[in-house]
Amino acid sequence: MTHSASVPAASPTALEGRVALVAGATRGAGRAFAVELGSAGATVYVTGRTTRDKVSEVGRATETVEETAALVTEAGGEGIAVPTDHLDPEQVRRLAARVEADHGRLDILVNNTWGGEHLIPFGRALWDTPLDEGLRMLDLGVRSHLITASLLLPLLIRHPGLHVEVTDGSAETNRRFRENVFFDLAKYAPIRMALGLARDLEPHGSTAVCVTPGFLRSEQMLDGFGVTEENWRDALTEEPHFAVAESPAYVARGVTALAADPGRARWNGRSVTSGTLAEEYGFTDTDGSSPDGWRYFEEVVFGGKEAGPESYR
Repeated sequence: MTHSASVPAASPTALEGRVALVAGATRGAGRAFAVELGSAGATVYVTGRTTRDKVSEVGRATETVEETAALVTEAGGEGIAVPTDHLDPEQVRRLAARVEADHGRLDILVNNTWGGEHLIPFGRALWDTPLDEGLRMLDLGVRSHLITASLLLPLLIRHPGLHVEVTDGSAETNRRFRENVFFDLAKYAPIRMALGLARDLEPHGSTAVCVTPGFLRSEQMLDGFGVTEENWRDALTEEPHFAVAESPAYVARGVTALAADPGRARWNGRSVTSGTLAEEYGFTDTDGSSPDGWRYFEEVVFGGKEAGPESYR
């Protein structure tokens, strides 16, 4: 379904006065989460390992936490860059102490740490995967999430808040094996974390949800195909399924809509896609379309339905 114009997730004041933190906000969906929350008026702490002075193991100097914070402010919020390695508990404790000192509360926590794309060995058996690389994927995709939630959620439960686990794939789509044991575990763990944290947070009036984008047009993905956001369709000759791709802003608009929804408790413990959130809240992607990438892969790529990707946007 295509709309004539892009529909944002929330008004410019929907999150005014709210304090958010996006862990892993350097690029991709993380950057978009921060910017969209800022566009709704939130104060947003943005964290990550790549700064103006230091590049993480991802190896991309082209995106930094300082740049993300500036984009948040430009969008209408207040962006605060705090370089943080979320695998280091002491750094995360210092981050929590800063939020505590500045605001005494945290309303929205987006747990988006990852940065393990360069390690993924699709189709390789467990014993053929270098053990240090496999364990590093678990560090980046699981351990960092546990450290972040453990040390920051005490701030969030002071008032009814929203905790968002971010992964790749929903509980439904990740019932399929993700081609490598380490990667499979790394991407399923946040789904289980949201399920468990929902039980922990519910007595405090807070909500935990696991969210996944579809086929994401991140900076890294675009570079991999040798295209830009302006000419991304040129990549379809190499990867036809990319026709159902979405911009990072799409899933970020979903999280912003969740954060602004006073009835968000109905999502507690659930695993949802950007497409599901768009259907529920009525926003669109930046081009006015409404991609539903995971439904396309389930029904067409894996299910054998005769339909093209344009039918799913």
